[in-house]
Amino acid sequence: MIKDIILHLESNPSRDIGRDFAVSTAEMFSAHLTGVSFAFAASIPNYIAPTLPADALANLLAESETAARGAIDRFKSAMKRGDLLAEPRLLLQTEFGPSRTFSEMARCFDLSVIMQSDDDNGIDNDTLIEATLFDSGRPLIIVPYIQHEGLKLDRVVCCWDGGRAAVRAINDALPLLRKANAVELFIVENEKTASESGVGVIDIGRHLARHDINIEVRRTPAADIDVPSLILSHVVDCSASLLVMGGYGHSRLREFILGGVTRGILAAMTVPVFMSH
Repeated sequence: MIKDIILHLESNPSRDIGRDFAVSTAEMFSAHLTGVSFAFAASIPNYIAPTLPADALANLLAESETAARGAIDRFKSAMKRGDLLAEPRLLLQTEFGPSRTFSEMARCFDLSVIMQSDDDNGIDNDTLIEATLFDSGRPLIIVPYIQHEGLKLDRVVCCWDGGRAAVRAINDALPLLRKANAVELFIVENEKTASESGVGVIDIGRHLARHDINIEVRRTPAADIDVPSLILSHVVDCSASLLVMGGYGHSRLREFILGGVTRGILAAMTVPVFMSH
């Protein structure tokens, strides 16, 4: 059940679609929505701040605080248009920076909503997404920067390889899957899925049926096409409105780094992606 959602608010007004998407999700589930806005002071490393001229640092912090407060004001205005229960949180200073702070906050929510990075416009949310995915213990939805509408559940595609991360993602997505018009298990057949000793399609199909969720199964050989491109191409071909997948990564120096498939999906996604680790 989704009753408590946390949203990362963007300072750039052109990216308020992430906020609107979170609002539509909260409305669908009659959930409480908390919007969190970080100022630059929360992200500037302590070892860099002393090297900046005092006036330059003051100007940067003032501009960032103004932008962060603007995001809060727009959030408040948007919340006045409906009956949604919502709470804005403005964080000007944090001990460990936005990514760690947000991921730790997300542990006490059912779902996080974060916008996709946009390299062309210098917006990098990858570290924030990575920290929330691997450290919150909760699912998140990443909203593509090309998104133009709220949450739709006409057709939900679930990536399936029988592994732990895929099982976790589908389990966490059950509230969404129950509301979907169609749910599909999409299997990319390659050496990994052929040798996977995890849960089989029949088993997960029976499990979902007990939750009143009927699934369609689609299998596609990987051939010479890379897996992220194959998945994203299928999403377009079947007019999916949401992609559900496990968030894969590997540990390096006690920190998780996004795996190749996960990173490839997040770089070129065209629909919202629900992800769990």
